[in-house]
Amino acid sequence: MFEQLGLGDITPREASVWLALALGLIFGLLAEPTRFCFRRAVAGPRGERRAAGGLWLWALGFAVLGTQGAVLAGLIDFGDHRFTTTALPVLAIVLGGLAFGVGMVLTRGCITRLTVLSATGNLRALVVMLAFAVVAHATMKGLLAPLRTALSAQTVDFGIGSLAALPGGPLVWALIVAVPALVFGLTARIKPLTLIAGAMIGLLVPAAWVGTGFVLLDEFDPIALESLAFTAPMADSLFYVIASTAVEPTFGAGLVGGVLVGALAASLIRRRFAWQGFDSPAQMGRYLTGGALMGVGGVLAGGCTIGAGLAGVPTLGLSAILAILSIAAGGAIAARFVDRTSALGSGYAGSSNTQSLQPAE
Repeated sequence: MFEQLGLGDITPREASVWLALALGLIFGLLAEPTRFCFRRAVAGPRGERRAAGGLWLWALGFAVLGTQGAVLAGLIDFGDHRFTTTALPVLAIVLGGLAFGVGMVLTRGCITRLTVLSATGNLRALVVMLAFAVVAHATMKGLLAPLRTALSAQTVDFGIGSLAALPGGPLVWALIVAVPALVFGLTARIKPLTLIAGAMIGLLVPAAWVGTGFVLLDEFDPIALESLAFTAPMADSLFYVIASTAVEPTFGAGLVGGVLVGALAASLIRRRFAWQGFDSPAQMGRYLTGGALMGVGGVLAGGCTIGAGLAGVPTLGLSAILAILSIAAGGAIAARFVDRTSALGSGYAGSSNTQSLQPAE
């Protein structure tokens, strides 16, 4: 397909960076005003959880239908993708998911939302983003790599790696996942414009899958089948910033760059850009701890709330489903602990009860 585009001297890899930049730009423009965040759905203020969860599931529904529609049309195939492997590193996924869930509660935002907030002048989010990138890179290729290797070596072979292999096939299971998600979104009392934005966010997932797996497919210069994600892309972005003269930009680096630009533009247009910092050393310590937990957790689980959740679940892969469920469990458990500690007036997240409940956003 790529050869038919007539893009001249540009390679598929270079084209994928531009594609990621465009997708990230759109995501940032949409995610900033809608406050799109999985953490708010799991552990946000009680009055916001239904709307936040409804928006996330609404986007997921469109992502599932779009992705499986592309599969049925023969545009992409997840047969050899890591999300659909039959031998699952269950221990790594569960522990990683739980760690990520705890981390996103400590930082009051999943890494996706914190990336968006970093572009709006939120220095708390920026510090977490940097800590996340460093620890994620260390877990993939640095000091923590032996831990990742040891945990990932403990696998359980389920015989199947995807819901698509179950009776009914991919279409039935896509509908089983997508329809309830869309119905919940419609009943969550979300504004029409926000629903439109959520649908567009969801459709960015199949756009990325099809873009990298079909449009830019070149048998002589193959690139990875990728979609929206923030764990490996954040580590890649950090490495590119540090050593851009020695390494080439990746799809992930383009995606993160696009999200930052899009979120910045959205915040400036809406006049929401404002510098924000930490209130106390204790609060900074909590955020750094949360960022580190998300970094190591995201790698062990195989993705974050976007990579394993919004983009991973539409593949119908069991590993992605297990990862997002583990993240949700970790977030719910941590939220109960944080709420109980705050109620006791321990100053867990800062010097006062008010500070302990202060969200990243």
